Amino acid sequence: MNKSEFLRAVADEAGATLKAAAEFYDAYVAVVEKAMKKGEKVQLVGFGTYEAKKRPARTAKNPQTGKVVKVAACKAPTLKFGKAFKEALN
Repeated sequence: MNKSEFLRAVADEAGATLKAAAEFYDAYVAVVEKAMKKGEKVQLVGFGTYEAKKRPARTAKNPQTGKVVKVAACKAPTLKFGKAFKEALN
């Protein structure tokens, strides 16, 4: 499912317009992004938890050349799905 298919499905499920679904989607992404930039978790009960985790600096090997390179420390976004969501899939 791509973004336009997702927005159409959300609009149908909510009984809303495609424009309203797109506005909600954009707002949702913006709120999650702002919270994660501040170092906050976003917990959605029944769905999951968004969090930015710190990754330390490390060395890695380029598989094509075999050259060892340094990878800088960074923050990586993560999403841990909740138990209820996982159980709904099985």
